[in-house]
Amino acid sequence: MTTTGSTADATTAPVADARNLALAHYAARGVLETVLARYDATFQQQVALRAAVVSAVPQTPDGLLAEVQASLKADPAEIRAALDELRARELLVADGPHLRPTDAGREFLAAITAETTPVSARIWGGIPADDLAAAGRVLALVTERANAEFAALTA
Repeated sequence: MTTTGSTADATTAPVADARNLALAHYAARGVLETVLARYDATFQQQVALRAAVVSAVPQTPDGLLAEVQASLKADPAEIRAALDELRARELLVADGPHLRPTDAGREFLAAITAETTPVSARIWGGIPADDLAAAGRVLALVTERANAEFAALTA
C-alpha cells in the first residue's frame, strides 16, 4: 500500500524512476511556467536570461545558445528565437561580440525569482537534508548518464 500524503516512509514511498522524475519535473515546471506567463515570458527565455545574468564572463550569442542547448536539449533555432525575443524586449543587448543582460533584464529576472522563491520554499521545505543529499546524488548520476546517452544518439 502506498500513501498519498507527504509523510510516506521508506517502505511506502515510490521508487525513483524515469516516470516519477518526469512527473516531478513537469509539476515544478508547470508552477514556473504559470508565473512566467504573467510576465509574458517562456521557459526558454527565462533559462537563457538566467544563464546570461549569472555568467561570470560576457557570453557571445553562440556561447549562450550552446549553454542553453546543453541544459535544455532544445532545437538551436528555438533557442536563437528566444534570444532574439529577449533582445527585442531589451532584456539582453549586444555589446560588441557579446550579449549582456540589461538592467531591465536583471530586474525582470529578479521579479520572477522573487515570485517563485516562496513557492519553491513551500515545495522543497521540510524535506530532510539527508533525503535531499541522496536525491541530489541520484539526480546527478541520472543527468550524467542521460547526457552520455543523448550525446551518443546525436553524434
